[in-house]
Amino acid sequence: MFEIAGSPEPQGSGILGTGAATGDEPLAVRMRPRALDELVGQDHLLGPGSPLRQVVEGRQPLSVILWGPPGSGKTTIAHLVAQSGDRRFRAMSALNSGVKDVRAAIDEARRVRRTGGPQTILFIDEVHRFTKTQQDSLLGAVEDRTITLLAATTENPYFSVVAPLVSRCVLLTLRELDATDVGELVDRAVADERGLGGSATLTDEAREHLVRTAAGDARKALTALEAAALTVQGTEGGPEITVAVVEAAIDTAAVRYDRDGDGHYDVASAFIKSLRGSDVDAAMHYLARMVVAGEDPRFIARRLVVFASEDVGMADPTALQTATAAATAVERIGMPEARINLAQAVAHLATAPKSNAVITAIDEAIGDVRQGRVGPVPPDLRDAHYKGAGSLGHGAAYVYPHDDPRGVVPQRYAPDVVAGRDYYRPTRHGREAEIADRLEKLRRIVRQAPDRKPGDD
Repeated sequence: MFEIAGSPEPQGSGILGTGAATGDEPLAVRMRPRALDELVGQDHLLGPGSPLRQVVEGRQPLSVILWGPPGSGKTTIAHLVAQSGDRRFRAMSALNSGVKDVRAAIDEARRVRRTGGPQTILFIDEVHRFTKTQQDSLLGAVEDRTITLLAATTENPYFSVVAPLVSRCVLLTLRELDATDVGELVDRAVADERGLGGSATLTDEAREHLVRTAAGDARKALTALEAAALTVQGTEGGPEITVAVVEAAIDTAAVRYDRDGDGHYDVASAFIKSLRGSDVDAAMHYLARMVVAGEDPRFIARRLVVFASEDVGMADPTALQTATAAATAVERIGMPEARINLAQAVAHLATAPKSNAVITAIDEAIGDVRQGRVGPVPPDLRDAHYKGAGSLGHGAAYVYPHDDPRGVVPQRYAPDVVAGRDYYRPTRHGREAEIADRLEKLRRIVRQAPDRKPGDD
């Protein structure tokens, strides 16, 4: 944790690198914007009088949560806040700070304020990693403006930050940088004296490769550019950064996927929606992204098992068998071999006929039960195996379906309050077309049972 109170941070300290320059900072640090107008890709936040400008310029003590993907500028904004105005600036990372650190920062801010000192900005990086208790410890100080909170997160605050804290802050959503934004930053770094200062040239193909593999992460692009520039230092004929140089510097492009964050939920959502939409190729792509990113294969298998009943159901009853077999293979074989079993299940489920009739049936039935439609069990169906059951009429008129050559008999099974309700409505997809025809006949026979008279229960 570090503090700035109108003077530079001690050299080399802090998590933001806001101290005096040492000359050997990473390129991504050297190229941080020196003013808010140099921020790239966030034009929607830069209008006159916008909350972001008010925070950076110190005109209003607004507490803010910065939400955006890696490399979109959250730490850069904190850097700009730390260097502007007469405010005290303290920063901590949720990775290595606890409730004790938070309370100490708040107590110090309160003491400074009471003695006529400046307002304290408390920056918390990766605030989503704080526990609920740690986040709750901020509430009072944010409420009475003992501190102005500046929190950064890569995860959706509505899932990862307690609601009372979100409600006390302005939420600013940073957009993922597009190819134009990243390209602009790369060009700036190549030419600017803080960067390469023109000491190396970058071919168009290499620039395109850098931008593409960065996948919207400015820090990643600049780190790769720096590694490539170091590779060609001292090259005869002039240092030129080519695609081959960039590939050697990057090695492989990391997959954008956070198993604990929004990427996790977004990719999983796209995976299920692709299966439901019968796009086997898109589903296979998202499966590959999860596999490469190291997602727990048991999570994938569980989603497939649920999907098999929720979205395929009786249109292809074998889909559940395939999904459960894949889940068993994951447990018994493990990765990387189990990726093949998962892929087979994906291929089966994506290409299978679809029906949500099963989940619709159970959810409608649950809805009726929760609304109180739970009439008494018909006497004919009640347990007749205990002494005295016969005198109560339990099971007296029950008809055993196997005694009928059709295997089905007229009989009232449902309570009166839901008699005649059709919860299961099969589609005409796949096997359900056959089931629909059979179900129509079954209901016609079963519902021939005479209505019970009042008092029969």
